[in-house]
Amino acid sequence: MTHSLLSPTATLLVGSLRAAVAAGGDDAVVAARVSRTLEGHLTDPFLLSAAQREPDPAAYRQHVLHVEPDGGFSVVALVWLPGQETCIHDHVSWCVVGTYVGEEEETTYRLRGDRLIPLRVNKTPEGVASYLVPPGDIHKVCNNSSSVAISIHVYGADVSILGTSIRRRYDQPVSGR
Repeated sequence: MTHSLLSPTATLLVGSLRAAVAAGGDDAVVAARVSRTLEGHLTDPFLLSAAQREPDPAAYRQHVLHVEPDGGFSVVALVWLPGQETCIHDHVSWCVVGTYVGEEEETTYRLRGDRLIPLRVNKTPEGVASYLVPPGDIHKVCNNSSSVAISIHVYGADVSILGTSIRRRYDQPVSGR
């Protein structure tokens, strides 16, 4: 199943992402290029429709915006109400995240034996994109603000087949450094 964006500006984003992915390179090079490309579109107020901005009161909500026909990348919008968060997880592929509305907080971890060690907390404000490349991409994302946050995620995977980009969930205890 192929999902596609409908807005003209979102169609421009997909074309730009397609070119960024097609330029090739290893995963880190592609993810860095996709991050720069996405960042150039994060200030577009018409990127998402009202329906694509809708939250879910129970958990953060994923709106699949586009899946490339060959499965080479997917674009999703995640809508977060205050206090909503992911589990601690890693990814099946490179992952680019851009904050479209509000601010997101990401905590990164390292697995040491049977424990997760927090490494750092990054706050990503509106208009900023960053990327992760496995392995070593264990993290948790949350909205610690008092208002809605929306982020645009680009994954180097086909989420229409996988359902998610999450490779593994981590349930180990978290301890100090």
